[in-house]
Amino acid sequence: MIVVAGESLIDLVPQRAAADGRPLPPLLPRLGGGPYNTAVALGRLGTPVAFCSRVSTDGFGEALLGGLRAAGVRTSLVQRGPEPTTLAVASVGQDGSAHYDFYVNGSADRLFELPEELPDEVRALAFGTCSLALEPGASAYAELLRREAGRGRFTLIDPNVRPGLIPDGDAYQSRFDGWLTSVSLLKLSEDDAAWLGGDPTRWLAGRGPAAVVLTRGSRGLSAFTRNGEVVSVPAEPVTVVDSIGAGDTVNAALLHALEYRNALSRDALDALGPSDWAEILEFAARAAALTCSRTGAEPPYAHELG
Repeated sequence: MIVVAGESLIDLVPQRAAADGRPLPPLLPRLGGGPYNTAVALGRLGTPVAFCSRVSTDGFGEALLGGLRAAGVRTSLVQRGPEPTTLAVASVGQDGSAHYDFYVNGSADRLFELPEELPDEVRALAFGTCSLALEPGASAYAELLRREAGRGRFTLIDPNVRPGLIPDGDAYQSRFDGWLTSVSLLKLSEDDAAWLGGDPTRWLAGRGPAAVVLTRGSRGLSAFTRNGEVVSVPAEPVTVVDSIGAGDTVNAALLHALEYRNALSRDALDALGPSDWAEILEFAARAAALTCSRTGAEPPYAHELG
């Protein structure tokens, strides 16, 4: 089983572009949050998965739990609280790219606490986005990362950097560098890599990740390994409605493909050859393309990927 740890929230997605003298398009609430989307995508792909977070007891929180259960995601590791659900107001560009403004003060996920022992069946954990930046919950998620990596479990981080949520960029980058000794696979967008200030291969040195996967939007994906290999694949052609959830779908597709190959360990990543990585990245590109063809974060089901 794979555990995805991090926030869930409600994306408020514009139903149309602002036009006709109406500057405020209607907003459609959609279930979301980077880790939440990753968990749902894994469930839809058929991978055993559990979500680990703190979710509000409000109406949005109930809807979020319902979305997890509908996707086959286990919720036994979800903490509950009366605090409100985080809101993310999305604006979508002409190319389908999404920008977010977050409403996070006092929200449930920020009070996440380090859980007790995880089930023995857990093979891997994934972390990302707001939950890594917002205290006090961020420290609890980081401690969970270190604890489980120290016990030999495979870990993936997708920082999915939201600069507007990070009050001290230097402090965040220092914390990020500190996490890397506990990370098996690092996934970044080009924007993440630029903000964090380095070529992806920079993070493969020493005791860092065994591999880095870089998403390049319409130009596809690349994998960089500590063996010095670089494997790139093009993006899958698609009419983009919006890119909401595309990177989260890539996370799930990578984990699903690695689990299928029994490759959820650093040594197993080292053993993957260029053809293996090409197949994994092509699968992730197909999955992300389907997500981009839909409004909001709607990752594909296994039967849609053949």
